[in-house]
Amino acid sequence: MPLKTFCTILLTSLVALIVVVPAPLEAAPRLGQSAPPFHITTTSGQSVTLENYRGSVLVVDFFATWCQPCRQSIPHLIEMKQKYGKQGLQVLGLSADEESERRVTAFADEFHINYPLAVAGDTVTSDYGVRSVPVMFVIDKKGMLSEVYRGYSGEKGRALESAIKRLLAEK
Repeated sequence: MPLKTFCTILLTSLVALIVVVPAPLEAAPRLGQSAPPFHITTTSGQSVTLENYRGSVLVVDFFATWCQPCRQSIPHLIEMKQKYGKQGLQVLGLSADEESERRVTAFADEFHINYPLAVAGDTVTSDYGVRSVPVMFVIDKKGMLSEVYRGYSGEKGRALESAIKRLLAEK
């Protein structure tokens, strides 16, 4: 078989495989859908589920201790929690680190994080379609996915705050 024919067959087969096998990203929840349920244990030993946050606006922040954009977003999340916590904002940090909880706890101490942290684990990461960090999911008071912010910039931080204020104002 000539090389050109072999390459054409190989390329066609790969394209067919990509079309037939759904990408993990497609498993990500969509805006307006219920947020995927989770059950995690925080670094302080508290058992937490999505239901614990019903009635609050929740920002689920997938981060990693080694991620520079994550290190930029965390001070903003701390500020948002201080500013809007009494109005019903909750923040939950889920580390994508494969390291021990001890590293995540040290990270929390370094940044003076004022919200619960946990190691996300493969199931939660997969259920939320997380392929890179940081990614923040904003969940409304009814448990519906309202916004998703991938990466971090000042503009995304302002958009996040705007979404939080809008959702907190909803009954």
